[in-house]
Amino acid sequence: MTLATDISITKLNSPKLSDIFVQFLLIGAISFGGGIMAYERILLVENRKWLSADEFMAYLAISQTMPGLNSVNMAVLSGDHLRGALGALIATIGLILPGSLFVLGMGILYASASDHPLANLILIGIAAAASGLLAAITYRIGEDNWRHLKSLLIIVATFILMSIAKLSLPIVLLIMAPIAIYLYRPRQGI
Repeated sequence: MTLATDISITKLNSPKLSDIFVQFLLIGAISFGGGIMAYERILLVENRKWLSADEFMAYLAISQTMPGLNSVNMAVLSGDHLRGALGALIATIGLILPGSLFVLGMGILYASASDHPLANLILIGIAAAASGLLAAITYRIGEDNWRHLKSLLIIVATFILMSIAKLSLPIVLLIMAPIAIYLYRPRQGI
């Protein structure tokens, strides 16, 4: 096969823009807090098989190094992978539209009832649920990494530096990135 044939086959197997929009719209509508990355993984890797697990992890790593929200960065990268720049735009709009409308509505509601005692209790409950969801998602996304001692040591050290030592993210990255790179460096002769 030629490169032109490979590209045309890829374009034939690419999802429709409307399908990309609807799927990312659903993700944006049903996910809360940190759970959005798990929904993106379920959509992209497990359900639709638009990305392989390795491609997802590579795009996740790239999205974490870019400014902005990881989930939006992931929508841009995966949309671009699926249908180019227009796919990136459609995936991003689909993802952020439900949340934007929800936050706007909740902001209007909160502004009119911010002094009500129930309002703060609801926000505390939402924060607790989001924290639990984020923990579950983190476990699911990194499921394979929990089985390796090197990965566990990196995770624990990062947690200690961030949560107990209260170091800033840039400092933790400056400390942990070289260690992780060294531990996962390519081995000669393997």
